[in-house]
Amino acid sequence: MEIQNKRMSDDEFNAIRAQVLTQWPTGKEVDLQESIDFHKKLPKNKIFSLKLKEAKDKRITLVQPRAGVALIKEHIELLTYLQDKGGADLLPTTIDSYTRQNRYEEAENGISESIKSGKSMLNGFPAVNHGVNGCRQIIESLNVPVQMRHGTPDARLLAEIGFAGGFTSYEGGGISYNIPYAKSVLLEKTILDWQYCDRLAGVYEEAGISINREPFGPLTGTLVPPCISHAVAIIESLLAAEQGVKNITVGYGQCGNLVQDVAAIGTLEELTEEYLHKYGYNDVVVTTVLHQWMGGFPQDEAKAFGVISWGSSVAALSKATKVIVKTPHEAMGVPTMEANAQGLRCTKQVISMLGDQTLTAAGLEQEKRIISEETRCIVDKCFELGSGDIALGAVRAFQAGVIDVPFAPSRYNAGKMLPARDNNGAIRILNAGAVPLSKELLDFNKDMIEERAKFEKRKASFQMVIDDVYAISKGRLVGRP
Repeated sequence: MEIQNKRMSDDEFNAIRAQVLTQWPTGKEVDLQESIDFHKKLPKNKIFSLKLKEAKDKRITLVQPRAGVALIKEHIELLTYLQDKGGADLLPTTIDSYTRQNRYEEAENGISESIKSGKSMLNGFPAVNHGVNGCRQIIESLNVPVQMRHGTPDARLLAEIGFAGGFTSYEGGGISYNIPYAKSVLLEKTILDWQYCDRLAGVYEEAGISINREPFGPLTGTLVPPCISHAVAIIESLLAAEQGVKNITVGYGQCGNLVQDVAAIGTLEELTEEYLHKYGYNDVVVTTVLHQWMGGFPQDEAKAFGVISWGSSVAALSKATKVIVKTPHEAMGVPTMEANAQGLRCTKQVISMLGDQTLTAAGLEQEKRIISEETRCIVDKCFELGSGDIALGAVRAFQAGVIDVPFAPSRYNAGKMLPARDNNGAIRILNAGAVPLSKELLDFNKDMIEERAKFEKRKASFQMVIDDVYAISKGRLVGRP
């Protein structure tokens, strides 16, 4: 399967579309022109791209939770609560695991079981099964924009139903919803399937409907160096822009060191815009999202609020366009709506207090330079591997270990690169594997980790990595012995 970063022709798109819409009976509900007309009637306060652009212009940070349950009525109640009691600026519809795997039959059973038991027997909203009209009930019931969030390698039917249902933002990408989520799915296949989703967004865009697209920033959410997640975000942005997407939100998962995290959000926006402009995509609006800490959480609620507040501080000081909020129940499983609203209110309070403050430090500029140089090493190598084609280059980069996501389940990921924290808690590269950093950058990473090893009176080793993975859940940032 030879992949390339080339806009899908109408004939190719329509041929695939005819098959996609037959994957489940609700596909028949999708009427493209009628869906475009539905979007045109949506009030401005429900359009994701408009709200993001306004926040970017004003340099304010919007807050958004994660949430989703099996049945329409209960899902609307949950989102209404988060909107009214949590003060959410943007809302999610998190999709259930069966739908993510295109197992619609089992999702249907989950709906039946949820009706019988009176509680959600699915860990999200089965949008494909509920169909276009089910999705529209959600959009029509709320006062703020709603995004579909999921984790689906083949999200084509979900995109068709979501867009037709009135969702104005759609998360994911061919790399970020494959490598961290799936074990044996070919990267060529997911890039192609996501080119379809992006082309669909491009078709809406050409009709005057802006669908925001958001590559999934945190990847595995476990000690991911900024340069790795940045490289993936930039590549997915280039792939989306080629298919006609004009509104892109690039994301980053909080790593824990304030200076590194603020530097990461700043460079992510700058680098994404730099590469889009370099390759001729000059009319794309780029915004940013910070994901609050994605790793293990403390069991103690008060300590969990500490972690949430720290993530909120990063979002405010970095001027991220939005922040995805965690809850004090993260260590216990699926949070209650009350806990979800508490996380939102806690975040809004911290953002409000830090809204007019900026972080200026010599260390910040150095960190931005390091992240930018590391990211360019990786992205430029991808272009080289693909002979100028970033889709082909991305596939070859994973084959060569040039992009290597720590702790990813995919067998198409090399798994050789090892990260660890330095003495200040910033994430550095302990073993680069085949990630193509310059000698200066490799030496910098080595020196930073050696400084910690000396401080802890132990050798820099894999044990440090293990200690760092569990540190925050135990109340620390750096996994000290």
